[in-house]
Amino acid sequence: MSIAKASPAKRFFVEMLTRDIELADAILDLLDNCIDGALRSGSKDPKLPYKGCHAHIDLKPTYFRIADNCGGIPRVLAEEHAFRFGRKDRGRDQDLATVGVYGIGMKRAIFKLGTNCTIESRHGEDRFSVTIDKNWIDDDDKWELELSNTAPSLNAAGTKIDIDQLHPSVAIAFSQDKGGFVDDFHQVVQRHYSYVIEKGFEIKVNGKLVLASTLQTLFDANDFDERGGIKPYVYEAEHDGVTVNLVMGLYEKLPTDQEQEDSEKGVRNKESAGWTIVCNDRVVVSSDKTRLTGWGEAGVPAYHSQFIALAGIVIFKCNDAIKLPVTTTKRGIDQNSELFGHVKEVMRDALKHFTSFTNKWKAQSPERDDIQGTVKAIDIRSAAISIPTDKWKAVKKGIQGRRFVPTLPEPARENKTRRIQFTKPIEEIAAIGAYLLEDAKAKPADVGIATFEWALKKAQSI
Repeated sequence: MSIAKASPAKRFFVEMLTRDIELADAILDLLDNCIDGALRSGSKDPKLPYKGCHAHIDLKPTYFRIADNCGGIPRVLAEEHAFRFGRKDRGRDQDLATVGVYGIGMKRAIFKLGTNCTIESRHGEDRFSVTIDKNWIDDDDKWELELSNTAPSLNAAGTKIDIDQLHPSVAIAFSQDKGGFVDDFHQVVQRHYSYVIEKGFEIKVNGKLVLASTLQTLFDANDFDERGGIKPYVYEAEHDGVTVNLVMGLYEKLPTDQEQEDSEKGVRNKESAGWTIVCNDRVVVSSDKTRLTGWGEAGVPAYHSQFIALAGIVIFKCNDAIKLPVTTTKRGIDQNSELFGHVKEVMRDALKHFTSFTNKWKAQSPERDDIQGTVKAIDIRSAAISIPTDKWKAVKKGIQGRRFVPTLPEPARENKTRRIQFTKPIEEIAAIGAYLLEDAKAKPADVGIATFEWALKKAQSI
């Protein structure tokens, strides 16, 4: 009887693991490992759990490096689990709010970046280094890796990964004069890790410190009467060990006509608008304005510039990462998640509440200015503690919890104004601006108002 080989081809794993992940996401996988290490060995301060820990990333045309001081990899973990293709120790870290589940992130990132990698780690006084090179990748009969007993460049507990034979496409991406990847990556790190940074973790990219940038929401603390004031919609729940905190509101005042026009033209920054989703302090969806987060479906209007002031956040937290509704790349939401399906219904309800509000206040007016005059910007995550206990209502549908639905102010009288909008050639706008305002460079909105007032006077004089 002969034997048919069924052992896996290593090259197949390498190519399949890296096929569907972007370069930035692969590097973020390594950063996630650093942060998870910080949770295991960092500060015990619940407000600053990452205090004293750092990860420094170097993106150069000739090499990649990520180095941290986050406790290192215990030798037993390196020998039995860390370098496997897939996670065998399902129960590890169930008491920590990590995001790693499948055990493929480090290997996938290494293969995405290049073909020659050295990993050094120090855990206490125990040190080791390991090399993954092209010869190992090409050898289907060799799956074990040799761990040495030294980590010559490490003076403190932590891990350092060096890759010095980058794939050509990666080397080009890391070249400052051949694209904007490095600058864009700095912003990606800021977007996805601001809440980790805020809790004490230090991240540098090519020596440049990444600063935190967190969301705010407008809150009128003086007004809980029937007329209402501008406050966010807030929802809290717990399901199967996962806590859910949702907030939707205005992160800035309603846009003027000019600001709305600038937004439509791409002149005005609208990055904060939309939904941001956070899983265990990591932002997995940032400022989304698509059907993924409920826009444009089930009675919710599609996003457009009228809604530029609307921003919401959903925070999932759980010590068992597999229960979080996050994809394997940890940079997306699993839309098949039952938990996310229930939460998405609440997200759509919150959107309807605030898109309806903006519809009623589209036109600029003294009354609109008045309702926004007493609001203050607060951290969006602190909205719940600013709401009196008796203002919450129990939620009995879907995932049971509680929510606060604000009574938002409505116009005291019927709005008898309408917005007029049209597009004309620049040279014609300049000509009318010079004629009516004696300024060929006048703003199009000012030219439009002057034109209307001129035509109205003509019409009323007939």
